[in-house]
Amino acid sequence: MSVSKECESFVVEQLAAAGSVGSRRMFGGVGLYLDDVFCALIDSTGRVYFRVGDSNRGDFEAEGMQQFLPKSAGGAMPYFEIPIRVLEDQDELRTWALRARSAAIAASEAKGRKSRRKRANR
Repeated sequence: MSVSKECESFVVEQLAAAGSVGSRRMFGGVGLYLDDVFCALIDSTGRVYFRVGDSNRGDFEAEGMQQFLPKSAGGAMPYFEIPIRVLEDQDELRTWALRARSAAIAASEAKGRKSRRKRANR
């Protein structure tokens, strides 16, 4: 099963309040970019997941949301499903989306620092 065009369009339209949204179909799902930062995805069932980090993980856990567990990958990924009520409320969605974008940027920066340390220790 793959994400319907209608589902993709709805999510992109809802996210537009947070910034420039891009989408890319991949592995039966859709990767979502907010201001050119990959920070969300829609899985093949139409569930929407946002990138999590230390700064926003509590929001998802407080709502009892599940972590993304792709069938093809060997384990969990740092994305959690967003509540439907958040997806339907553009103001709240904007807040959650911007936090997910920040979490994605922080993870990328941390990865860059780790790579630089490895090169320096060689």
